[in-house]
Amino acid sequence: MNKHAKITVDCGGASEHAVNPYLFGHFVEDIRDHMEAMLAFPLKDMDFESESETKREISGSWYAYTNGRGTKYALEAPAPKHSGRAQRIRSLSDDEAYAGIAQKAALKGPADYTVKVVARASVELKKLIVEAADRRTGDTLGRVSIALTSHNWREYETSLSVSRACVDAELRVYIPAEHPRWKDHVSTGMLWLDHVSLLAADSIAMVKREVIDMTRDLNAGMMRLSGNYISAYHWEHGIGPVLERPVMYNEAWGGWTSKYFGTDEFIAFCRELGVEPLISVNDGSGTPREAAEWIQYCNGDADTPMGALRAANGHPEPYGVKYWEIGNEVWGQWQVGTCSAEEFAARTVSFAEAMKAADPSIVLLACGHHDQEWNKPVLEQAGELIDYLTLHIYHGYGPFGMNRDTPAEDRYKAIAAFPEFTRYYVQETTKSIKANPKHAHVKIAVTEYNTMYYPNTIRKGLPNEHTLGAAVANAANLNEMLRGSDMVHIGSFSDLVNGWLGGCIRVGDYYADQYCGKQSGWSGRPLDVYGTPTYEVLKLYANRGLRHMLPARAECDTFAVPALKKTPVALDALPELDVAAGVNGAGDTVTVFIVNRGLEEVNAVLELAAFDAAEETVLYEITGDSYDAINSVFEPENILCRDRVVSAAEWQRGVPLRPSSVYAAVFQAKV
Repeated sequence: MNKHAKITVDCGGASEHAVNPYLFGHFVEDIRDHMEAMLAFPLKDMDFESESETKREISGSWYAYTNGRGTKYALEAPAPKHSGRAQRIRSLSDDEAYAGIAQKAALKGPADYTVKVVARASVELKKLIVEAADRRTGDTLGRVSIALTSHNWREYETSLSVSRACVDAELRVYIPAEHPRWKDHVSTGMLWLDHVSLLAADSIAMVKREVIDMTRDLNAGMMRLSGNYISAYHWEHGIGPVLERPVMYNEAWGGWTSKYFGTDEFIAFCRELGVEPLISVNDGSGTPREAAEWIQYCNGDADTPMGALRAANGHPEPYGVKYWEIGNEVWGQWQVGTCSAEEFAARTVSFAEAMKAADPSIVLLACGHHDQEWNKPVLEQAGELIDYLTLHIYHGYGPFGMNRDTPAEDRYKAIAAFPEFTRYYVQETTKSIKANPKHAHVKIAVTEYNTMYYPNTIRKGLPNEHTLGAAVANAANLNEMLRGSDMVHIGSFSDLVNGWLGGCIRVGDYYADQYCGKQSGWSGRPLDVYGTPTYEVLKLYANRGLRHMLPARAECDTFAVPALKKTPVALDALPELDVAAGVNGAGDTVTVFIVNRGLEEVNAVLELAAFDAAEETVLYEITGDSYDAINSVFEPENILCRDRVVSAAEWQRGVPLRPSSVYAAVFQAKV
């Protein structure tokens, strides 16, 4: 039996406050494969930073490429000022061998790559070959010869044209067998490589063009640079000549930090996208002075010490970074520098004073929590110095006492209840903020949010964070943030590319945790770039041009979540339709977001009061056959946002809304 609902929107009751476009922000972090997936470098261990994975002394992902029995390999100190290590390769003349190193890679094509090599060689070696080949067929895909002109370290740059795409290619760097012969073995036949990289020529700000294009479509408003790693990150390690930046261990997530995406690259990324940067400072292992110097590096004139350093790095004009965040999940035991709320409050005061001294015009965010026992001391001590208190809201079925043995429909209902918790946390935090006039000006920034299907410590196949059900939950959560947008000005979906559980842009065939699951390339489609169902939701919401919210009401059936643990919100009668509505700045376009959280189709009648709408409406729909439906490298367009025209008469009769689906009805004023 079909269910019925009625949606009413009061178009005459537009909110006084304006919806901040930063509400639709995103988030990048040096976490797991986030940077590897985002950046346009197909090679790993470009600075020979990793330990050998074979019996030979060859760094990390590289392996021997030689036909010589006597070819010797060793790892040495890098070139002066450079980081990582140098790979030494020695070929004995009587082997008449080619000698070098190779690495598996997935290469686009036909495409051009910029090749950069830092090398030195013994004087009889005259040229170096960089070659791409198909590992399966042996076909040469591209080849370039580099003349070795110095016994000392030198940087060489050239272009490599790859004739066709190859997901199982081999990139070889070697001295060819056709080199001059030498009789002695004293200071002969030796090649040192300090750096080898390929960069796709169509990349933008060193980021994959496909990622740039997909991110641009998200209309993000704001891009946040932060995450767990930031509390052990020292910004000065990520500026200046890239090869001279140190190779640093990622204390939060393991592996190496990406020295290729520092402050200047992040700003270039934001400017390319036309979004506002938000930077978190290191308050965990850093100092107030360090944070202040980072601000001066970004915002100071070229005659200031750090501004002069920025100018020397090729950026004479100040960046003008306005939004700065103090602390990332400082309340968490996993965070470097974790402490009590009282200790963090004192820390916030010292950081805020130093940061404001560096640039009084900045807007400051401070680490908050959905637990008000954390927020109250922070507001009491530091509230007068900050502009925003942050919340991180991840929602899953663990807090309900559920596990993987709980019936799937009950787990889905738990995830669909996401906005109820967001509403509660925002309301409670607002009470804490408004409790004292000295910090009543503070607003809320939800600087991380996503579904998180607990328990998340064990990966078994594809994570639910990529499903249509997750998209439904995230859409309903956005509705709640929009309803609370008088207080909630900033949102950052966690996160942008791969990396953590729910990166909305997927590069290749990694899923949640590549360290505990399948290796990249297992599908044969490591070059594919696509969006999750939640990506479709985020793109839909951010591009509707909302300026003011409108009162909206849904008369519909309800559902209950069978929680096995006590929860802070009532879950016995949740509306199946989650509705939010808004109008653009000109007042001539009304958008109604409708999320059917239920498990059955609903026939919905929609009425607009005080708005003379045109006869036809565009209805956007994100739906699928099941709340478990996903996009993958095999079916990247399984769940897409599609649109159709709906007449006013259809809305009066009722439009069918599919279960576990997301809608946006866009009404234009009658001309």
